[in-house]
Amino acid sequence: MTPPPEWVPSSPGASPPPSPDEPAIRTTRLTKRYGRTVALAGLDLEVARGRAFGFLGPNGAGKTTAVKLLLGLAYPTSGDGSVLGAPLGDLDARRRIGYLPELFRYQPWLTAREVLELHCRLARLARPAWAGAIGSALETVGLAGRADDRVGGFSKGMQQRLGLGVALLGPPDLVVLDEPTSALDPIGRQDVRRIIHELCERGVTVFLNSHLLTEVERVCDRVAIVDHGRVVATGSLPELLASHTVRLRVTGLSPDAVASLGRFGPIAAPGDGMLSIDGMAQERIPDLVAEVVRLGGRVHAVEPQRQTLEDRFMELLGGEGE
Repeated sequence: MTPPPEWVPSSPGASPPPSPDEPAIRTTRLTKRYGRTVALAGLDLEVARGRAFGFLGPNGAGKTTAVKLLLGLAYPTSGDGSVLGAPLGDLDARRRIGYLPELFRYQPWLTAREVLELHCRLARLARPAWAGAIGSALETVGLAGRADDRVGGFSKGMQQRLGLGVALLGPPDLVVLDEPTSALDPIGRQDVRRIIHELCERGVTVFLNSHLLTEVERVCDRVAIVDHGRVVATGSLPELLASHTVRLRVTGLSPDAVASLGRFGPIAAPGDGMLSIDGMAQERIPDLVAEVVRLGGRVHAVEPQRQTLEDRFMELLGGEGE
């Protein structure tokens, strides 16, 4: 495949050591077209080093295309980007990336150890380092006791664990995980969360593409939501989920006093002393309680209800998420 003329991949030479303050991933107006189809329409993205970053969006939003460009598996039509301080497509940077694709299949006649040996060879790891790298990967993903069993006899969950083990060979500076918990039971999902936390503690960056929003909410420091090839929201979870609904049970307030609380947000009074205020930041709750008391009311209960990532996702996409 010949890259488009406006973009030239980097040379295969070693990349200069990146600054520790430089993002692990940065893209600027990254665009990819397939004929008349625009798969990615000016993606602007920045992922800090040593963090778990969630990449979310509905089907057809451009997530898979973006991952292919970051990994050097496709060429952008226009725009710019860097991964681990090197231009997109840099071979040295690609050797420091671990990747677990959503759909993968290993040769069923190979053992788990042989699959890992094959990928050690593909990654050009020094032969003396193979045994340690393979042993560490198998132990991390919980397959140490099945190292010499053939992959054809593995369940979907075990194959998913093996794929994650392949992504951890190296060891990598960046791990790109595409639906890493899709075939796992609750125990397996908990193990993946543990592995992601341990990777981040070691300074490894984790780029997580997943439809399981509750999993992303549990492990990611920052999130980007993409739709129609563009980022529509990005930030830390507290930033994205800053909107709250607060329910209070109060007595002693006149109708005019209740109406005056509308300055804190849209207010509803369904009866029985219950009030509900939408769109409140959590830090304003003490001010709300103080205002109720100032107006002569008594507060019997305060129930903050935080917006979930799924709520925010559906809100941004107009209820048309996956």
